[in-house]
Amino acid sequence: MRPPPPTLLPPLLLLLSGFGAAAPPADSLAQLPAPGNLKVHLYNAQQALSWEPVSLDSDPRPVVYQVQYKYSTSSNWYDVNKEDSKVDCTNLTRTECDFTANSLSEGFPRRFNISLRVRAKLGGLISAWATAPWFEHYRNATIGPPENIRVTPEEGSLIIRLSAPFDVPASEAYFVYYVYYWEKAGDKQVTDPFESNFITLNDLKPLRVYCFQVQAKLILTKENISRPGHLSNISCSKTAADASVKLQQDILAAATTFLVLSVVVGSCLFLVLKYRGLVKHWFHSPPSIPSQIEEYLKDPAQPILDALDKDSSPKEDTWDSVSVVTFPENEQEGTPQSSWNQNADPSHQPTEGVL
Repeated sequence: MRPPPPTLLPPLLLLLSGFGAAAPPADSLAQLPAPGNLKVHLYNAQQALSWEPVSLDSDPRPVVYQVQYKYSTSSNWYDVNKEDSKVDCTNLTRTECDFTANSLSEGFPRRFNISLRVRAKLGGLISAWATAPWFEHYRNATIGPPENIRVTPEEGSLIIRLSAPFDVPASEAYFVYYVYYWEKAGDKQVTDPFESNFITLNDLKPLRVYCFQVQAKLILTKENISRPGHLSNISCSKTAADASVKLQQDILAAATTFLVLSVVVGSCLFLVLKYRGLVKHWFHSPPSIPSQIEEYLKDPAQPILDALDKDSSPKEDTWDSVSVVTFPENEQEGTPQSSWNQNADPSHQPTEGVL
């Protein structure tokens, strides 16, 4: 819905003058009130016109509305229809005409002054036109906060990624971003403007929680005009540890682990030494039942006990025969008085006794 080039405006105005909306008859204007309280809604890329409804108590039929627009460079009004604006607002039953552009090439040009007007129709009755004030999108639109804000903690820093509130042609305008940040219970600081949507907050304390808000400001390329936007919601994030802090954490973790293991091992050794008798009893294998008794318990009818009695009967003792030989006292000197002769032959009988 861009205006015609300036060189073509006079011929086109003459050509389109016959297609402009004709003024309604005077008697019709007095019979149907005009829509009231016209409001132009301009938020980011949104463009819409709303008004209060019109009704007649004597006629239950629905009222329809017709919306027209014109540029400040033209004196003619044009219908907001699908052919020109991709939106049909010529016979509306609702009290709003939303002509928000789906792309940068559609909708009303954002750097042109535009006026809108609306009237009500009910059968053959037509109201007077109600006209909204002039507006220029870049000058009058409300700029919202940046969108899709994401934060990544780094070593003593925060990396912020975001999207612009809405798309703008680079030849007409661009956005810059300010970050308001503070440590919890600290003073608020503000950064210099960033033209990139990739922002890094440096020189932050490690392992501290920082909160921040981001503001977008619209800068018009060919004009000395800037439009500040709304602040984003407060976001908080904790910075990561730097190299020195990480080393301290690793040393502390290792020392803590060693201390815990030492306490556990020492406690176990102390308990073992103190209760070693009980521990030995716990780990001592219980006595086993002899196999013969176990078989008897399984089948008492078996003659196990008789076999045990036979096995336990006394057996003949075996020993060697000992002979004691005594010689007369008048034996020659040098001859031993007695001698022991051990003979394994059982036929040899001892002289004085058997031991």
